[in-house]
Amino acid sequence: MTNKIAAVILGAGKGTRMKSDLPKVMMPLAGKPMIRNIIDTLEQMNIDEIVVVTAPDGDMVRKEVLPYKSTIQDKQLGTGHAVLSAKDALKGFDGDVMVIFGDNPIITKETYQKALDELHKGYAIVVMGFVPEDAARYGRLKMKGNELEKIVEFKDATDEEKAIKLCNSGCMVFDGKTMFDILDCIGNENAAGEYYLTDAIAVARSKGLKCGVIEADAKEVAGANTREELALLESFLLARKGK
Repeated sequence: MTNKIAAVILGAGKGTRMKSDLPKVMMPLAGKPMIRNIIDTLEQMNIDEIVVVTAPDGDMVRKEVLPYKSTIQDKQLGTGHAVLSAKDALKGFDGDVMVIFGDNPIITKETYQKALDELHKGYAIVVMGFVPEDAARYGRLKMKGNELEKIVEFKDATDEEKAIKLCNSGCMVFDGKTMFDILDCIGNENAAGEYYLTDAIAVARSKGLKCGVIEADAKEVAGANTREELALLESFLLARKGK
């Protein structure tokens, strides 16, 4: 029996750094909104449920993603809080849940599948990692054998941890049976007072659950925060399609 699969797409970001009035995920990529690229990929995988997390003023995004469900993140209280906004929409769902950032639009179905396959090896969470040319200020994935021990934010990393090459793309796959129990336990005792999705790893491990990692291609998991980064993603996408 194959597990059912749901995807939660985080699409509440504003297009401020894109210098646009459009919501970030509505910025055009290869002739269609960024978020449409993600949905097209998920449709090829015959995903059972898609839920898009939007901002209160995200009518344009909610309209774009129809007939799929959308939910509203009332206040921007962090990535963990954003995923929790989808809890009611996924009530009763206990399959696999992919958490996808709306500004990571060119991840392939093969890479998503690789993460899902890894999840079935007994993990509660699998994080999509990558090794960039310049690790810069990315969060690091600290491994212990085949298990992910923790995600260390760059600003909190020791020199030894900063030397780790494997970085966090943001995208994660959860076992739906334990996902919301984990997310409900994330605290906000940090400088920003936000609930970070990355803290899910520490919570899962404190519950005796295992976390894993797959390594994806750095170009594929690249995000787009600026128009320059968006143009770069488009060049990667067109090169992949041989155009």
